[in-house]
Amino acid sequence: MTNVLFVCLGNICRSPMADAIFTDLVAKRGLSDRIHVDSCATSREEAGNAPHPGAQKVMAAHGLDYSQLRSRPIQRGDFEWADYIITMDRQNVFNLNQKAPAADQSKIHLCLDILPDRQGEEIPDPWYTHRFEYTYQVLSEALPKWLDHIEATDLKA
Repeated sequence: MTNVLFVCLGNICRSPMADAIFTDLVAKRGLSDRIHVDSCATSREEAGNAPHPGAQKVMAAHGLDYSQLRSRPIQRGDFEWADYIITMDRQNVFNLNQKAPAADQSKIHLCLDILPDRQGEEIPDPWYTHRFEYTYQVLSEALPKWLDHIEATDLKA
C-alpha cells in the first residue's frame, strides 16, 4: 500500500480538492486497493470543518465526492504513515519541516514540482483569491503526473 497525504494551511480548500481529485484518479485506474489518500492541515484553525463552499461547488461541478472530507491538523503519526506528503506552497513545506522527524522530511514535496515547467511554483490559496476553478485546473494538471510517478516508482509488479 502506498499512502499519499495532501497538505495545505487549513485543509478546507486546496488539500481536500487534491484529495478528492486524486482519489477519483486512483479509482479510475483501478488502484484503490493499492493507494490510500488523505489530507490534512498545517494549522488547527479549521479543524472539523467541511471544505469551503467554493471548493464544494467546484468539486460538485466536476462530479467529485467530498462528503466525507473534514479538516484536521497534521499529527505526528501522519509523517510515518505517508509515503508522499504533497503540499501546495512553500509555507506548507516550511511548517511541515518544522514538525516532521528528520527521517520523514524527504517525503515532503511541493505539488507542482512534478511538472518540469512549473517546478518551484506554488498553488495560491483560493480562500484568499476565490479562484477555486483555477485551483481545480492546476491540481488536475499535476495530480495525474503524481499518480504516474507513484505507479512507476512504487507499484511495480
